[in-house]
Amino acid sequence: MRGEIIVNYIGSALPDFQVNAYQDGEVKALTADDLRGHWSILFFYPADFSFVCPTELGDLAAHYAAFQKQNAEIYSVSEDTEFVHQAWHEQSEEVGQVAYPMIADPAGDLARHYGVLDEAAGQAYRGVFILDPQGEVRSY
Repeated sequence: MRGEIIVNYIGSALPDFQVNAYQDGEVKALTADDLRGHWSILFFYPADFSFVCPTELGDLAAHYAAFQKQNAEIYSVSEDTEFVHQAWHEQSEEVGQVAYPMIADPAGDLARHYGVLDEAAGQAYRGVFILDPQGEVRSY
């Protein structure tokens, strides 16, 4: 584990934040309030235009309607900007199927808060956090 501190995130609250996200052909501002009122799945991944990530995002996209039926929203998160998300969405057939918000976290604030930021690489590790409608972590 390279000396990392293990933290129990269960019950931890969503931090206040404001980020941009790419969804439905446009850039939208998202805040912590936007993630409340429904279940939220935060899926962190290293980078756009990588080899494995399109299959993961595509699999989530294939099941997106089922998540929505359960009052759950999926949010993919990487350190890429919303403009890189848009370019990847337009270029990749698999990522082009993504209808959920693709969060841009270029400063690493969300990834750092949840302990999945590789500071040296400037990329997020893969990680999934499930938040309840109050914005508290229930699983990760």
